Amino acid sequence: MAIIVLLRHGENEWVKKHRLAGWIPDVHLNEKGRRQAAEAAQRLRVLAVKALYSSPVIRCVETAEYVAQALDLPIRNLDDIGEVRYGSWEGKKIKKLAKKPLWHAVQYYPSRMRFPGGGEALREVQFRMVQALEQLAVQHQDEIIVVVSHADAIKLVLAHYLGVHMDLFQRIAVSPASVSILYLAENGAMRVPVSYTHLRA
Repeated sequence: MAIIVLLRHGENEWVKKHRLAGWIPDVHLNEKGRRQAAEAAQRLRVLAVKALYSSPVIRCVETAEYVAQALDLPIRNLDDIGEVRYGSWEGKKIKKLAKKPLWHAVQYYPSRMRFPGGGEALREVQFRMVQALEQLAVQHQDEIIVVVSHADAIKLVLAHYLGVHMDLFQRIAVSPASVSILYLAENGAMRVPVSYTHLRA
């Protein structure tokens, strides 16, 4: 059985400003986010982690660096666990986006929604995330691995493994530097035993 620890990146200023950072470069962790990442890394030290994967987006890489140092592991960047590609919405304030008709679909019918301007469909994000984690589970049978990713990507994964329809995925809360755990067995069995902000020994 592979145990996959999903870690959301720490806080950045764009979270506080309620803007969609997406894949925009140079959106770094703020002071609170660095502290969150360091605390998460220290709590992960109690686990026998064998591998560390990260979205290539800088706020995830910076979070992963704390884990890498605490666990003495290299970081393996993986595009398929990266942020949603928000298209022309990337960089925009959520307050302004919420006034657009398409925002209603994001909140209530995300399974049918594609972000405009060359963005992804959320169903595509869920598919690539699940595919990536299933491949990692095969590579790391009977091992614990850490995967550093983003809120919407992690929520979509949790919805899939919990058997929750994608249109309800916004009900799942994934806070900055929070940990969610997946058990993926070789025989197809799966468990989502816990999801909470601070992993404790």
